Amino acid sequence: MTCDHLVCANCNGRVSDGRCPVCRANRARLQEQQGPFAALNPALLLGLIAVALLTLVVLAVR
Repeated sequence: MTCDHLVCANCNGRVSDGRCPVCRANRARLQEQQGPFAALNPALLLGLIAVALLTLVVLAVR
């Protein structure tokens, strides 16, 4: 989940803007919950997985 479309109940602003302390706390909490691969583009992530699988297949054939 991203905070791009979340609306803060405290200030009625977007959480991604960080207008109030509640917004900033929730934005920080959401960023901590995202894993190390959250910033990667899904197409890039699929490409990396494909390269890893191809490498395993090549090593298995040898």
